[in-house]
Order: sequence, then structure tokens, then C-alpha cells
Amino acid sequence: MNALDAEQNSKVRHIVATGRIYEEVLGLAEKTSAALIVVGAHKADLADYLLGPNAARIVRHAKCSVYVVR
Repeated sequence: MNALDAEQNSKVRHIVATGRIYEEVLGLAEKTSAALIVVGAHKADLADYLLGPNAARIVRHAKCSVYVVR
């Protein structure tokens, strides 16, 4: 596995927040003009289109690309 070099690492942020997950993620993405949101998803009900409820809301409402990782 290759590690990110200093230039690549400077473009990646790790942020910890409290509140409703989807609201915090969408709000921060909009505030920072994010180009991509990466979100994990678990096996969920069919009603959530095979995504968890937070991942589904983020995918539906994000103004940028969303990459869902299972």
C-alpha cells in the first residue's frame, strides 16, 4: 500500500463533528465547496435502496459527487 505524499495529503481533511450525520456532512461539504464526499454504508432495509439511512440522505441531497463504500 502506498502512502499519500505531502502534496496529496495536504488536500485531504479529516473532520470530527457532532450532530445529525447527514446534516453535518452536507453542511460541511457545502461550506467548504467539497468536490467529493466519501461515505460508508452498511446493509440496510430495501426501503433505503440498499444504503443506510444517512448514506441515502447524503446521496440524495449532496450538490457534489458522492462515493459510497460498503
